[in-house]
Amino acid sequence: MSGVVPGSSLNAARRARELARTAEERVDVLVVGLGATGAGAALDAASRGLGVAAIDAQDLAFGTSRWSSKLIHGGLRYLAKGQVGVAYESAVERGVLLTRTAPHLVRAHPYVLPLTPGVTGARAATVMTGYLLGDGLRRAAGTPRRLLPGPSALPAGRVGELAPVLRADGLRGGLLSWDGRVLDDARLVVAVARTAAAHGARILTRCRALELRPDGARVRDELTGEEFEIRARAVVNATGVWAGGLDPRVRLRPSRGTHLVLAAGALPGLRAGLHVPIPGESNRFALVLPQADGRVYVGLTDVAVDGPVPDVPEAPEEDVRTLLDVLNGVLEIEVPRKAVAGAYAGLRPLLAGGGHTSGHASGYGDGHTGGYGDGRGDPGAGGRTADLSRRHAVLSSGGFVTVVGGKLTTYRRMAQDAVDRAVAVRGLRAGPSRTAAIPLVGAGRPAAGTPRGLAERYGAEAAAVRPLVESCPEPVGLGLTRGDLLWSVRHEGALDAGDLLDRRTRIGLVAADRERALEAAEGMFG
Repeated sequence: MSGVVPGSSLNAARRARELARTAEERVDVLVVGLGATGAGAALDAASRGLGVAAIDAQDLAFGTSRWSSKLIHGGLRYLAKGQVGVAYESAVERGVLLTRTAPHLVRAHPYVLPLTPGVTGARAATVMTGYLLGDGLRRAAGTPRRLLPGPSALPAGRVGELAPVLRADGLRGGLLSWDGRVLDDARLVVAVARTAAAHGARILTRCRALELRPDGARVRDELTGEEFEIRARAVVNATGVWAGGLDPRVRLRPSRGTHLVLAAGALPGLRAGLHVPIPGESNRFALVLPQADGRVYVGLTDVAVDGPVPDVPEAPEEDVRTLLDVLNGVLEIEVPRKAVAGAYAGLRPLLAGGGHTSGHASGYGDGHTGGYGDGRGDPGAGGRTADLSRRHAVLSSGGFVTVVGGKLTTYRRMAQDAVDRAVAVRGLRAGPSRTAAIPLVGAGRPAAGTPRGLAERYGAEAAAVRPLVESCPEPVGLGLTRGDLLWSVRHEGALDAGDLLDRRTRIGLVAADRERALEAAEGMFG
C-alpha cells in the first residue's frame, strides 16, 4: 500500500509466521519488554544489522510507557537538583525527537506558571533563571529556536488570555516556557516498534518470558499456552517495573504517578499548559495539559509503592483529591469531583540506592560504575521517591543485560546503552548505534490536502490510512472511525479490543467512552 514503510506492518498473521521462525532459529539479540525502551532496543539492535526478536507478555506500551505525562522535556527539574548530566541528556534526546526521528509525534508546547500570591518574587526569579538555563541546554543540544521558543515574562492580561480559568485576584502575571510534548505516548512506542520491524526485528506480543538465561529464555505464548525456548547470543531485559521478576539483582523503588482526565469544558478557554506550584514543594509543579478534544490532563503525583507490581495500576481516590486540591487553589471557579471523567496511574521504575554494585550504570554515558547503588541514597521504605534520581542504569552481571530507570524522553539513549553493553558483553559484531538519525514510521510531510486530524495522527502515512477511514467512516470516539481501528489491526499489531481502545487509541481512558466503543472494537476481530 502506498505510503506504508516496507516491512513495518504488524498484524496477527506476521506474528504467527515470525513466532514459528523464532522458536526454530537462533537470534543475535532477544529483547524482553516492548515499552519505549524495549522497542527502542529492538530498533537499535536491528538497525546495526543484528538479528532481533523482541517479546512482551502483553502488548506494545502495555506498562509505564502509556501512562506518562505526555512530556518530552529538557530536564529542567533535574537541572534544579544539580543533575546536569541527566538534564543535558534529556535536552539532547528531546532535540532528536523534535528535529529528526519523530517530528510528526513530538512538538513544542507552551506552559504558563501563574504568578499567584503564593509565588514570591524570589521564587519567580529562581524559576525564570532555571528556564533560561534550560534554554541554554536547548542551544547546547542543537535544537533550533524556531522549534522550541525561549522563555518570557507575561503581564497578567496576557496570562488571562491564555488561561481565563485562573483566579484574577492577586495574579501578577506569569512565566511562559516551552517544552516538548508527545501527542500520544503509546503511539510513539508503536511507531518505534514498527520501525524496528521494518529493519527486520521480530515484534512478538503476548509472549511471556518465564526465565532468562545468557543464551536465551523460556517463553510462553499467551494466546495458546504453548511453552518453548528462544535461543539468543545476547539478552536484554527491558521490562521496567517488572525487571526484578526476571533479574533478582535489580532493586527498584516504584513510584506512582497519577493523572486526571477532566471532561471537555471543565477548564474552558485554556490555550496553554499550566505549571501549578505544589504547596510546600520548592521544585515540583502540577501539570495541566489541554487536549485537542477539549479534555484536560492534570498530573502528577509521586508516591512510593510497596508490594507486588500490578499489571495495571489504579489511581486511588486520595491522589485524585490531592490533584484537584492543587488545581483548585489557583482557579476562579472550582473544578468539582464529577468533572473528573477518568484517571490513570503509571509506575516509575526508579532505582533504589545501596543495591547491587557489580554491574555497570550508564546514566549518561559517563562511565559511571556502581550498578544500582549509585551513592545518591535510598530514601528507605518511608522516604520520598521524588528524591530518587531519574538516571537510567544498565546492569550486565549474570550474563544478560538489564536496563532500568530513566524516563520516556530518553528511551532512545537507554536503548542504545543497553545494546552497546550487550554487544560488548557477548562479543557481537556490530557497528555503533544509528537510531539518532533514523526517522520513525510516519515521519515526514503528509500529502497536500490531507485532513488535519489524519495528518496529526499518522504523519506521512496519512495518505495510506485515508481510504480506510473514508470507506469505514462510522465514529468510535475521540474523532476516530472504524477505519482507524482497521488500520491498527492490519498495520499496528492490535490483536484484541483492549489493544485498540487502550493503546492504539486512548478511548479507554474514560470508562464510558470505552463501553460505547467496545462493540465496534470487538467487531474488528469477528
